[in-house]
Amino acid sequence: QVQLATSGGGSVQSGGSLRLSCVISGYTDNDYCLGWIRQVPGKEREGIAVIDLDDSSTYVDSVKGRFTISRDKAKSTLYLQMNSLKPEDTAMYYCAAEVLGPACTVRGILVSSYWSPGTQVTVSS
Repeated sequence: QVQLATSGGGSVQSGGSLRLSCVISGYTDNDYCLGWIRQVPGKEREGIAVIDLDDSSTYVDSVKGRFTISRDKAKSTLYLQMNSLKPEDTAMYYCAAEVLGPACTVRGILVSSYWSPGTQVTVSS
């Protein structure tokens, strides 16, 4: 079974940066679409970034140009570099893994079979 563990959350001032990490273990022979999901209390969950087998990435409009998803295959680690943070980025963040199908999308990552525990990101104004 695939397991994911996140770290790197914290509190930061508006305009600051954070880097989230997600260590992935228990790989099977399947290839996965990897991504990041966030949840604001009282709001629906949203997939914000995904990366596929060929390291092609896709972002939701609200984070484009500010966030960068990447992975280190040797370390089995997924990253989310978050720059120019805004108060509206405040949320619980999760990494997730979905068996790769015909597409790897920010909508599709929401139905991932494997999720990490959340890490809280708080951005103050």
